[in-house]
Amino acid sequence: MKVAILIDGGYFLKRLRSVRPDVDRADAGQVLKALQQLVGSHLRRQNELACAPNFWSLLYRCFFYDAVPYSNRGHRPVSGAAINFAREPQAVFRRKLHDQLRRSPNFAVRLGEVRLERSWILKENAQKDLLTGRRSVSDLDDDDFVPGLRQKAVDMRLGLDVASLTLKRQADTLVLVTGDSDFVPAAKLARREGVRVILDPLWLDVPSNLFEHIDGVWSGFPRPGAPLRPEETGMD
Repeated sequence: MKVAILIDGGYFLKRLRSVRPDVDRADAGQVLKALQQLVGSHLRRQNELACAPNFWSLLYRCFFYDAVPYSNRGHRPVSGAAINFAREPQAVFRRKLHDQLRRSPNFAVRLGEVRLERSWILKENAQKDLLTGRRSVSDLDDDDFVPGLRQKAVDMRLGLDVASLTLKRQADTLVLVTGDSDFVPAAKLARREGVRVILDPLWLDVPSNLFEHIDGVWSGFPRPGAPLRPEETGMD
């Protein structure tokens, strides 16, 4: 039996704050180790079901889906100060993480792109303050806005890989680490072709209508707040 693990990078990094508060999300090395621990946990689980001699022998490949960081220049919305998005901490972290993943055995990085769809978007808390009269427009500053960036073609790459892995019979079980229901059409194809589909939502609730399109739900990390099991603290 071979297992392929497909990880929605943006979703994983967003949930990491809750499921692994011990991990520094700005440290690419720590995030990589957490990814490896997640993969190992899923392989151990599948190994228990398949009784394989070595759980890492089950892995076909782990796919990490993200987007190339936005790297253009612009200006802050209130102060007008220049900004180089390529040098922003999150962009530097993402490039470092992608590089370390590429150098890691059995990891494949699939990258979409990030586009600036709107210049700046007012944060939700600032909107509430304006609507309730707690603040006025003149009180707003640069920190009340986020750039209107949006990932493109990431879900499409995940769906194409699910179809390819299924039709080429490269894996018997697919583990999808995501909370996005866009995977459903690809999951339907995989299940029709006899491939098992396991969803790991990293402890977020799964809508009841998704259960008919998957074969099970299992999260590779312990429930938030619970300690890692001894075998999950390393790669061996």
